[in-house]
Amino acid sequence: MTVDPYETLGLTRSATPDDIKKAYRKLVRTSHPDLHPDDAGAEARFKAIAAAHDLLKDPETRARFDAGEIDGAGAERPQRQYYRDFAEAGDNPYQQRRGFEPQVDPADIFAEILRQRTRQGSEDFSGRGYSAPGPDLRYALEVPFLDAVRGGEMRITLPDGGSIAVRIPQGAHDGQTLRLRGKGGPGFGGGPPGDALITLSVSRHSVFGREGDDIFVTLPITIDESVLGGKVTTPTISGPVNLTIPKGASSGRVLRLRGRGVAHQGGKTAGDQLVELKIVPPPEIDGSLHDFLTEWRKSHSHNPRVDLLNEAAS
Repeated sequence: MTVDPYETLGLTRSATPDDIKKAYRKLVRTSHPDLHPDDAGAEARFKAIAAAHDLLKDPETRARFDAGEIDGAGAERPQRQYYRDFAEAGDNPYQQRRGFEPQVDPADIFAEILRQRTRQGSEDFSGRGYSAPGPDLRYALEVPFLDAVRGGEMRITLPDGGSIAVRIPQGAHDGQTLRLRGKGGPGFGGGPPGDALITLSVSRHSVFGREGDDIFVTLPITIDESVLGGKVTTPTISGPVNLTIPKGASSGRVLRLRGRGVAHQGGKTAGDQLVELKIVPPPEIDGSLHDFLTEWRKSHSHNPRVDLLNEAAS
């Protein structure tokens, strides 16, 4: 049974010429036998796609097929005895050197045409004017946190053992896809190569967090720094900087370092770094600190939980 060319290209009979061209190009890029070396049927499917496109791209042959005058192989649809006469005619374009039996089915003629095209191999592909870009190849790349925010360069290993250098743009984010032009699969019939599409997965960092272009850090401070304030050093993605702790700062307070977040290449602005303070007692409480706080507690009645308890009860 002859295959419907519309079905072969995944189209309906209402498809426009542009739809036919797009469908063919897409199938050429994904169905070429070179991409499926272990699939014994890939060659036949690819040739069927080419034949379907040949029939439908020509308005005259498409109209004849739609009218039922020819089948999907381009063969006429009159009575069977016609094929005997047709096979004997000197100008028969489907006549083969081996010849066909008088009762030959037109689908067999089509199959023989495909077999001859297969023997011709890639020369037939280019010689018949078929040209298409190569397929895009997809890769996944895990990027260290600081390389993503600062930018850098990494390499990915290809299936053939080679490698490609990948430039990580400054400010790259998790899930971002980079396109390397011309680094994909080879083109068909002299067409250009496809692209390499590289999806980034940014790893977590033990110190920094990120939300959009803002960087988050939890900064430990001592009891005296909390009470008295002062200047301390805090890490940022571009290196350590000084940060002023205000007097009486409590755990959970957030200080903002403007412009110390993620910057994008060519961008005029950058995000901020948000520093959350966390009061950490000394690893050992010595006698002098213990005695001081004991006496201080006697003369200072302060309960920071009063408002919280009142709100919880209301």
